[in-house]
Amino acid sequence: MARILVFGGAHIDRRARISGTTIHGASNPGRWREEPGGGGFNAARNLAKLGNSVAMVSVRGGDQAGETVGTAVEAAGIVDMAQVFLDRNTPSYSAVLDASGDLVVAVADMDLYDRFVHRQLSRKSIREAISNSDFVLCDANLPPETLGALSSMAAARKKHLAAIAISPAKVPRLQPAFTNLSALFLNAAEAEALCEDRVPPEQWPHRLHALGIARAVISRGAEPVLGFDGKTVFQIAPPQIDGIIDVTGAGDALAAATVHAMATGAKLSDALRCGIAAAGVAVRSQHAAPPDLDTRALELALALVPEPEFLS
Repeated sequence: MARILVFGGAHIDRRARISGTTIHGASNPGRWREEPGGGGFNAARNLAKLGNSVAMVSVRGGDQAGETVGTAVEAAGIVDMAQVFLDRNTPSYSAVLDASGDLVVAVADMDLYDRFVHRQLSRKSIREAISNSDFVLCDANLPPETLGALSSMAAARKKHLAAIAISPAKVPRLQPAFTNLSALFLNAAEAEALCEDRVPPEQWPHRLHALGIARAVISRGAEPVLGFDGKTVFQIAPPQIDGIIDVTGAGDALAAATVHAMATGAKLSDALRCGIAAAGVAVRSQHAAPPDLDTRALELALALVPEPEFLS
């Protein structure tokens, strides 16, 4: 069991699923659902389900939504280290999915995270939590200065730090931390945002490595997941998934299970197989953090994931 400290988003997720063919610019029949979510929190819950000791550092408001998130953190068995702003609203993420479960559009109301400034990291409880952790995971919801300071603190304590990109708009926030990351998890749109111009996917590892990123994982939906560890580039084809319900949280599950394996000493190419297996469990669930993801489910799903194909 690893001790993992997570920094990042823990907020309310609202997701609408369109029942039929998506008609843009018009009213579409469908259903709404609401639950606690956030990239960091989804990953933290998955890590806890896989048997790790997890603590979570985030911010939330003093409203009913904040109470809902706090209750969910406690129910997940995660140590709650959030800062609560009593006069503010808890962040939220509202997404519209098409009938197949793919994202159509989303709105992220996340301004409160900008109040988690780098000075917050000087709190004794946070400094001690970093020192006592085996692995640190963050997401790009936090301000760049905070992520840079967290990166420096982790490096000074010789702690592994991984990061979840969150979105094309937010992934540049991680730039101050690039050189200290043990792994960066991003999707194709986020990789393109960092590369700044359109290049073929086979050039993404070279471009990202040139930015100071030593290791990264780039998910591409049903296409093979790209990874690189230094100058070694590899890909893993995800198994075909029937009955996809909701893709929300799949990337967070991939990051969580990969970190889970890396925390036990697995190299990135091997650990990523665990991540792909967990993502396969996630897309079959209507929840952003699938309740049935545990070590047994991961083991069964892992049997379907092929070995890495090394490209260089």
